[in-house]
Amino acid sequence: MRSTRDANMAADTPAALELRTQALRRKLFLHRLYREWYGQIAADLPPGPGAVVELGSGGSFLREFVPNLVTSDILPHGVVQVALDGCRLPFPPGSLRGLVMTNVFHHFPDARGFLAEACRCLRPGGVVSMIEPWVTPWSRVIYRHLHHEPFEPGATTWEHPAGHPLSGSNNALAWIVFARDRAGFEAGFPQLQIRAVTPLAPFRYLLAGGVSHPALTPGWTFGFWRGVESLLRPVLPRLAMFARIVLVRGEDGAAVPTGFPSATDTQRRRT
Repeated sequence: MRSTRDANMAADTPAALELRTQALRRKLFLHRLYREWYGQIAADLPPGPGAVVELGSGGSFLREFVPNLVTSDILPHGVVQVALDGCRLPFPPGSLRGLVMTNVFHHFPDARGFLAEACRCLRPGGVVSMIEPWVTPWSRVIYRHLHHEPFEPGATTWEHPAGHPLSGSNNALAWIVFARDRAGFEAGFPQLQIRAVTPLAPFRYLLAGGVSHPALTPGWTFGFWRGVESLLRPVLPRLAMFARIVLVRGEDGAAVPTGFPSATDTQRRRT
């Protein structure tokens, strides 16, 4: 039997990224879920000048939704344009209109480092749009008992050990930063305003089997399960497994630029 260390090493390789690429293309239910998520991310982006950079692209096909998207990952891989560290971005100040990612933020060993880089690289009005695991009563059960990645909602720090760029993580990190420790985030990064935190997908990612496991239902049932989740929208704050988090960069210390919606759908209370 392979040790946990061997499994982590295998996960932290370009070959692992290739497997994820194949899964996103081959698994119809998962592919349709990601298409939905990518459409939401694309809609979050502001018009105007500046590049949009996707972090942790892996097997992403977000370029189908965002023209001229710059794809990147921490490991060199055939489908990404740039290999980079999300906590040390190689872009000039104020040059980006968007930083986007799916299931990536919780892998950053230094969340403050990424947020500082987002403040530096985004132009005023630029956004960070991410879809991340979220903490709810339902997701606590799933992430603690049925998921292979670390899940530590009680962690006292926003950091975790570096060295395992794909397998190192805390699935609760986005919830810790943007919900539990929101006051600390707002005090530490006043240039980044939370536009929205929208709970998502209590069941469909599970039914898709994620990236690593077989789907539990055929792809043609996707519409049915989307309808089920729509009916559950009033209770999603207690059932969601993910959330879409949108941050807007204002002027230094300024409010969100006029014309952006307020965070009325932000989940403010601690789950």
